[in-house]
Amino acid sequence: MTVWLRPERNNIPMDKIIIQGGQRLCGEVQISGAKNAALPILCSALLTEGWNTYHNIPDLMDIRTAKKLIGSFGAEISGEASVRVNAANMTHAEASYELVKTMRASILVLGPLVARMGVARVSLPGGCAIGARPVNLHIKALQDMGADVELKDGYVEARAKRLKGANIYFDISTVTGTENIMMAACLAKGTTILRNAAREPEVVNLADVLMDMGAKITGAGTDVITVEGVDRLYPVEATIIPDRIEAGTFMIAAGITGGDVRLKGCNPLHLEALISKLRDTGMDIMPIEGGLRAIGHGKIRSIDVKTQPYPGFATDLQAQMMALMTVGNGLSVITETIFENRFMHVSELTRMGADIVIQGHSAMVKGISKLRGAPVMATDLRASASLILAGLAAKGKTELSRVYHIDRGYQTIEKKLSALGADIKRVRA
Repeated sequence: MTVWLRPERNNIPMDKIIIQGGQRLCGEVQISGAKNAALPILCSALLTEGWNTYHNIPDLMDIRTAKKLIGSFGAEISGEASVRVNAANMTHAEASYELVKTMRASILVLGPLVARMGVARVSLPGGCAIGARPVNLHIKALQDMGADVELKDGYVEARAKRLKGANIYFDISTVTGTENIMMAACLAKGTTILRNAAREPEVVNLADVLMDMGAKITGAGTDVITVEGVDRLYPVEATIIPDRIEAGTFMIAAGITGGDVRLKGCNPLHLEALISKLRDTGMDIMPIEGGLRAIGHGKIRSIDVKTQPYPGFATDLQAQMMALMTVGNGLSVITETIFENRFMHVSELTRMGADIVIQGHSAMVKGISKLRGAPVMATDLRASASLILAGLAAKGKTELSRVYHIDRGYQTIEKKLSALGADIKRVRA
């Protein structure tokens, strides 16, 4: 049976972002900590007793949700940019639907809870409506490790006196699946081997933190990760890596506005696929001390893009790259291989004058000389970013609604863009 993570439909009070396009972005921007690294690392605190301290935590809606979720188990949690967690006195192991319904990464508590508490009851979470997110890979892996797992009333219920090491093969590369089972395996009896494991930098960051806690892990960053279980893990002080998706978004912002932006605190090694593609468009991307410099020259060469698991081109940058290609000098073919519904931003970009035709898993983007500002609506996190980028380049006013999506993954993006010279503001809807 395949179990899917469902998108959430909430009546959330919604601000709007208003953009007057045409401003060239110049200056320096500080890249925040990576949400997709911070979430599993915060969850890893559930494996220990005592105070863990995590630095460079971004201030995002998903992070606030994760903190509430961890606190709901009886763990102590405090702080913002630096967060402290003590899970020594957890009282229960149920993640309720009310807490997890807006965030698919909530499933990351499943592995640590089963490994530490011997039991977990975790609601199937929600998140962005960009396609199916099967969690059956997590469930099957835990069953292979000896857990009794069933789906009941919208919850995943798992029990195991102690998990056992196993050979795990993921049918598809799954970041959260790799992270969840890697955490669970740390306290299992024996050795667990994860094959077709995700290779993302966020997985490596988590593995490094777990090893600092006393875990025995080899192979992180490759498609085969080996975890030798230990009896106990210990509290740790760790730092979250910079957000490569936020960095990529600002690099593309420099390109679409013909700007010159210095990105401080990013890691160029995490952005090699994007850097290569942006250079193909005619941008100059160069290393600087502590980051990168991205320079656009006004003319954008159209290129083809195909999303792939890391180290390929990130699906989380596909929508932003499409925005750039809408003002390219020719035809671009953008192929999405990760999520089947990740072209929902296309209809909104066409409202701004973009010439885009979808054919199966590909979008044909014919560049135009200038986008036009228009009222548009965000459909998911990265679609929000693409529409902001389009608005920066458009003639006239763009009004973006449902911006709660952008708040899930970008820390005060409108303030950072304004500091670079954009005419952008947030208003109460």
